[in-house]
Amino acid sequence: MAAPRNNEKKAAHMTGSLPLALRMWRTYIRPHLAGLFSALVLMLLAAASTGAMAKFMEPVIDKVFGDKNPQELWPVAEVVFTVFTVRGFATYGQGVMMNNLSLRVISDMQRNMFAHLVQSDLAFFHSQQSGELMSRFLADTALVRAALTESLTGLGKNFFTVTFLIGVMFYQDWKLALIAIFVFPAAAFAVMRMGKKLRRVSTSTQVKMGELTSMLGQAFQGNRHVKAYGMEEFEKQRINGAVEQIYKLQTRAFRVSTVVTPLAEMLSGMAIVTIIVYGGMQVIQGHSTAGKLFSFIAAFLLAFEPMKRLARLNGINQMGFAALDRFFQLIDRPPAIQDKPGAGELRVQSPIVSIENVSFTYADGSDALRGVSFIAPAGKTVALVGESGAGKSTILNLIPRFYDVTGGAIKIDGQDIRDVTLKSLRGSMAVVSQEVAIFSDTIRENIAYGTPGATEEQIVEAAKLAAAHEFIRDLPEGYDTRVGENGVKLSGGQRQRVSIARAILRNAPILLLDEATSALDTTSERLVQAALDRLQKGRTTIVVAHRLSTIMNADAIYVLSHGKLIESGNHSSLLAQNGAYARLYGNLMRESA
Repeated sequence: MAAPRNNEKKAAHMTGSLPLALRMWRTYIRPHLAGLFSALVLMLLAAASTGAMAKFMEPVIDKVFGDKNPQELWPVAEVVFTVFTVRGFATYGQGVMMNNLSLRVISDMQRNMFAHLVQSDLAFFHSQQSGELMSRFLADTALVRAALTESLTGLGKNFFTVTFLIGVMFYQDWKLALIAIFVFPAAAFAVMRMGKKLRRVSTSTQVKMGELTSMLGQAFQGNRHVKAYGMEEFEKQRINGAVEQIYKLQTRAFRVSTVVTPLAEMLSGMAIVTIIVYGGMQVIQGHSTAGKLFSFIAAFLLAFEPMKRLARLNGINQMGFAALDRFFQLIDRPPAIQDKPGAGELRVQSPIVSIENVSFTYADGSDALRGVSFIAPAGKTVALVGESGAGKSTILNLIPRFYDVTGGAIKIDGQDIRDVTLKSLRGSMAVVSQEVAIFSDTIRENIAYGTPGATEEQIVEAAKLAAAHEFIRDLPEGYDTRVGENGVKLSGGQRQRVSIARAILRNAPILLLDEATSALDTTSERLVQAALDRLQKGRTTIVVAHRLSTIMNADAIYVLSHGKLIESGNHSSLLAQNGAYARLYGNLMRESA
């Protein structure tokens, strides 16, 4: 349990509740003031009706039952029925309005969160667990919604109800009211003492929920490997440990949030005893009536439940504030990669890609590239080769600005890619890699992804050029076949051909290929390579590959080693140098033999 304690210490430095509440009000609640005002009016009406219910206990007891006056029976009954009806409809109306308001606010928050996340850079996603982000998107916003609903309802309906009922108590007997209401500030003080502790525990719980979500995702997606390596028991133990930590944190949060209940009940019991003893003596001595005493007791008892909800409100709010703080921390983080002020559109007439003295250093200080320079001529194919870790894929990540260079510049048609908009930059290129992104949708939508408005004819033509039309046509629902999460219903070669069809449909002047055939069997590789050959025609292509034909047929080959460019030329000239490329080529020849 050391981790939760560490998280609690960390939570102590969170933003204060008041700044968070004010920001929440300005950003998400104020746009819905009309609905909030209407709900508050209905809350006020419901609260007034509750106060009236307690007040009308006096004539019921004194005039109907005490005086045994049948003429008062029906008028009093009609008034009581009217009060209950008004209270019912007002409670229903404010409940619907508050539910709609809270759902709208949370929807706005989730939209803003996703809009921010989808603009974030790759470095951010590589530093975050997907489960942690999903926890913030779903669990944190659920906590904020609960706190928002309880807060607005508590500060509205419950506060108004308690206020009206205390007013009835003072109207009936102000001395007795002063004696009885000491329970309210005493309970409120106890709740405030527990609030900060509950907020720390809630933050720890949400962190652990994010970790559990990530572990579950990894276990489900990697289930094949779990079974292949016989790690079912290990995964069960790992998940059980995380579930147990969350169980302990949640039980602790419940204990903290409900510790005030016995105190509140005890104080209320003392107040009721005081009311009965003191009020009963007043009635016996003729200084008051049974109706007034009954009305007073009814008002106190009716006030007790909303008072308890108000007492619990601080605990719920603290959990909501912890979640809200995490939400604002996330959306306040500016993307590292974004358009510079005044960025223009990339104009590509001759798609020449120039890598000019480029260096790149990762956040941990390790150098991936050091002073690399080369040119990919318009309409030509350039191959990057080198051992693993040489920096080949890093270059491909820098060209579309998934990362920014830390030295030097990358230019397309003479324009520094940092001076143009990301949309126009990335719209000028297509990427095909060994890590194929297939979405849980139809094949048609996967091919058209990134090309809005593509026609059926264009989609089919792209599939034909990618050698995908035949297998798609043979599927039960053809292009309408849903492929499952990560394209699980397709083979590796089929997924890759769908990815190539997507790139063909995009029809971009620059093509980036990153080990696009490395994970395929021989048959699939042949089909995919043929599709890639068609895709490369007329495009500036930068390719990272181990396939001999790709390397041999490239117009220029650049050899990288430890982040530096050490050799360049075509296949024949590099072999003649008998250097690093010749050794790599010899290794590839032996592997393919």
